[in-house]
Amino acid sequence: MKPLSQPPYHHIIQLPTTPEVDLSSLHPVSIGQEWLSGLNSYLVDRSAVQLSQLFHEDCWWRDMLALDWEFHTLQGFTRVRRYLEQHLPKAQLQNAHLYGAGAEPAIETPQPGLTWITATFAFETRAGHGRGVFYLTPTQDGDWKAYSVYTALQGLRGVEEQVGLRRPFGTIDSMRGGISQGNWLERRQRDMEFNDTDPTVLIVGAGQAGLNLAVRLQTLGQSCLIVEKNYRVGDNWRQRYRTLITHDHIETCHLAHLPFPKTWPKYLPKDKLADWLESYATIMELNVWTQTEIKAAEYDQERQQWTVSLVRDGVERILRPHHMAWCAGHLGLPLIPSFPGQSQFEGQLYHASQHVDARQLAPHGKKVVVVGTGNSGHDIAQDFYDHGASVTMLQRGPTYVLTEKHGLPLLPENHGIDDNRTPIEEQDILSESLPWPVTLALCVDLTQRISAADEEVLRGLRAVGFQLDFGLDGAGLLRSLVTRGGGYYIDFGCSRLLIEGKIQLQHCAGGIASFDTRGLHLADGRYFAADIVVLATGYANMRESVRRTLGDLVADQCKDVWDLDEEGEIQTIWRPSGHPNLWLMGGSLSLCRIYSRFIALQIVATELGLMAQ
Repeated sequence: MKPLSQPPYHHIIQLPTTPEVDLSSLHPVSIGQEWLSGLNSYLVDRSAVQLSQLFHEDCWWRDMLALDWEFHTLQGFTRVRRYLEQHLPKAQLQNAHLYGAGAEPAIETPQPGLTWITATFAFETRAGHGRGVFYLTPTQDGDWKAYSVYTALQGLRGVEEQVGLRRPFGTIDSMRGGISQGNWLERRQRDMEFNDTDPTVLIVGAGQAGLNLAVRLQTLGQSCLIVEKNYRVGDNWRQRYRTLITHDHIETCHLAHLPFPKTWPKYLPKDKLADWLESYATIMELNVWTQTEIKAAEYDQERQQWTVSLVRDGVERILRPHHMAWCAGHLGLPLIPSFPGQSQFEGQLYHASQHVDARQLAPHGKKVVVVGTGNSGHDIAQDFYDHGASVTMLQRGPTYVLTEKHGLPLLPENHGIDDNRTPIEEQDILSESLPWPVTLALCVDLTQRISAADEEVLRGLRAVGFQLDFGLDGAGLLRSLVTRGGGYYIDFGCSRLLIEGKIQLQHCAGGIASFDTRGLHLADGRYFAADIVVLATGYANMRESVRRTLGDLVADQCKDVWDLDEEGEIQTIWRPSGHPNLWLMGGSLSLCRIYSRFIALQIVATELGLMAQ
């Protein structure tokens, strides 16, 4: 389906203001059940109920593969009705019923002046089964109608995940071919090599994106192979700078089907996470070839398969998978600018992605300049300061800052994180249930509350000239993440160093003009002597890393990655890329867990011919 004509969401939408209601007299369960009953009547017979009785004029519907084999966000009653009329006859969505932990309809006030009743539900379609969430707001007449509805496919009929009660039996006689095909270990060793067969899916990259996707695919019965250029699984984390820790609470970061131990720390050191990824690949019986790189790849449109030349430990192998999933990092290639005179510079100049350990550079007393004020720039500057360097940060543009102590706990995903929290599967449904434009609009009030909690630090940063950014239209962290995949700093201590003058701050809006043997000249004429210059200058669009390996012909068919499209969905990643049977996958640990399910379902649906129907 082509996207319906809508303006791009370059600015924050206006959220509704709901009429005042006596919350003490409400019966949200009855209201929710009545609304869901009306929706079921409409699904069975479109003439039985007027859709306008169920939806506001300014309503939303977010659909992820339940009604169409794509992601869609529809705004406005006319577009929602048109979408349902077009897709319900084929999809046959039916039997919507309250379901899930915390499914009982409840009253929420996400921000002052906005009250809604929300609940989770389950449903069936011709292709499979799904989950959804509805948000009901009151009318002036006291009725409750849908402001937003979310539907997401969770499984395919006849291709259920082999987990829980459907797990493999495990005995040799229950395995295909019995003992003649060997025991479990012998089968694993043979399956890992792909000597007599090709994987259905070739996954490039053994980070959290590739591992989560492989687990999802294998539990759906799909053969897949992960190729990783590094020596060990987890090296994509292990090789990053020594002081790196994750900035997301561990309870939001679990991998598919295997949560982190309850004894582990709130924020994960990068080497601890790397070892977990390596163990995860073994425990989940994933087929991984390390020290393997793609030499060449071509796609045969007629046969709908790839021919991929791989070099593994110096030996070339040819594989012909149907699909390729690009999981080699959602930030793409490092953006490394070049400057006049940099070859004359007698110090060290490198990109933040190459930073490992300030101790190795013996920095005591050395002058270090860090260009950029995102997470990496702050962390690296702090690393150098902690080892005795004289550090200056060059700020190129405003940066959003929130603190780990006060601001971070206010983010919705960090609410109620304890031993009695809602199961992670239910949290995943709820976290994606609102359309991105609505979520970003809610982030305006959230950002104001976070900034109030962080006021002492923000005031101190302003006092030393740090330029603060609060996201487009004040939508804060999430807006920066959606738009750029970065551009913010979660403060784990570097802000205090800036405020106290232990790390110097300078602005360089005009950029670096040139280098000489001893330092760098800014475009405004200022000069900084330096022994080490670190460029924390970000990363290119993800498809540029595709271009470097798979070539222009493939990359030019891929669409831009990140930011919102004309409907309000994030572009390209986790969805059809623009090139047949090529999927772009990446993101944080939580996003990889959530969206790996959807890519796996799209791949299986392609194999079954469902996406062509």
